[in-house]
Amino acid sequence: MLFNSYPFLLFFITTFILYYLPIRVVQKSQLTILLLASFFFYSYEKPVLLLLLLLSVIINTLCSYSIYRVGTEKAKKILMLGVIFNLAILAFFKYSPLIAATLNKELNVSNSFLELLITVPLPIGISFYTFEGISLLVDLYKGKTVLNNKTNSFYEHLTRTAFFISFFPHLIAGPILKAREFYPQMGYKAFNDILWEDAIKKIILGCFLKMVIADNLNEITGYLTFPYFQGLSTGNLLLLLFGYSMQIFADFAGYSLIAIGLGALFGYTLPTNFNFPYIASSFSEFWRRWHISLSTWLRDYLYIPLGGNQKGEFRTYFNLFVVMLLGGFWHGAAWSYAIWGGVHGLFLMLERLILKDKLKDATRSYAGMVIVFIVVTFLWLLFKLTDFSQVIAYFVSLFKNIHVAFKFGINELEILFYSFLVAMYHFLYLLLNGNPKPVVRQFVKLEPVLYSMLLFLIFTNSGSQGSFIYFQF
Repeated sequence: MLFNSYPFLLFFITTFILYYLPIRVVQKSQLTILLLASFFFYSYEKPVLLLLLLLSVIINTLCSYSIYRVGTEKAKKILMLGVIFNLAILAFFKYSPLIAATLNKELNVSNSFLELLITVPLPIGISFYTFEGISLLVDLYKGKTVLNNKTNSFYEHLTRTAFFISFFPHLIAGPILKAREFYPQMGYKAFNDILWEDAIKKIILGCFLKMVIADNLNEITGYLTFPYFQGLSTGNLLLLLFGYSMQIFADFAGYSLIAIGLGALFGYTLPTNFNFPYIASSFSEFWRRWHISLSTWLRDYLYIPLGGNQKGEFRTYFNLFVVMLLGGFWHGAAWSYAIWGGVHGLFLMLERLILKDKLKDATRSYAGMVIVFIVVTFLWLLFKLTDFSQVIAYFVSLFKNIHVAFKFGINELEILFYSFLVAMYHFLYLLLNGNPKPVVRQFVKLEPVLYSMLLFLIFTNSGSQGSFIYFQF
């Protein structure tokens, strides 16, 4: 069920009304109402996948409750079992088709079992809710989140854990929640406490980024597929890739803003997931601004446990590379994602090696912004063309077609127009964060007009409805 669809609008309005009904019984059951609504949301298109989500909920509940009740030594063993379970589910459903296909193709190994593995379906949102399950186990083991101190009942913990994992705004594509940040928020929510302005602005901006910018660009960047791009000029190939870079940002940042806004309407604060990543002047800054909930998860639950930067220079570089490699592989069952993460890891290593202690103190460099944006944009090709042979074909065409005449038509004009809107979005952030208060005050006065314009464009200039890019992860 897409956020930008009429079925979702009906679903949301119904859930919202039930959630805030001024009836005592309902007020005591708010969490249950959202939990049942979330199960319905997840099972809307493929009900059978709800069974896997429920299995994840039950196992993580059992493991986390046991960690809370037993001694330290036993708790560590239960933690390991719980983490292995989460990773095993993710590995089987997400990577067994890739491994089986690789054995079939590269090693020429074929049998009925491998052919069966190739057809294993990818449950939507599995990458997100398995990471959240691990977060719960680790946070509870480290004492950073606790069960309800009033009852400590298993049933209550089961309900709260199911809600943590399945809360529908973040369920399909994040932001990835951390247990220590979300559990303390659970409780009764009053209608009068809703921060309407902030929530509505985020939803409008998110819908604009997704429906107007990303969906319109999606219709054009469809030409960036094999073999269609092979006849295009170098200039057109570069422009299409530039448009895709803008599209993937608008698509995912748009989803995250809608999710955060929806969460706020139900009284829950979801973490910021994007902070204007295309103004980053270093790769480390880029990862502090892009998919923040993933990068902080990888830092807290993988990079630091591996030793972070506390075990010598070589180990620091090794940890950076491994974390980014696995972070890339998290995105999908294709070797292109692993390469994408690995290359990002290499650039982080090189950056740290060259700048060393100056990295944190580096002032904003416009040359750095351009370099980081160009590298990041070219690496998005590995998301668009997950078959690496097609990536190579793109670069062959890029150099081979340098003498082909550049074609400038309506598609190219639209790429520039929608990309300009994304650039202005980032420019406004720089303007408002680097200028005196009078400029900010003037902008605040114009905000109602700007959001009215965004709302108008959503209704008049939305592209063809499409699923969010990160749904595939």
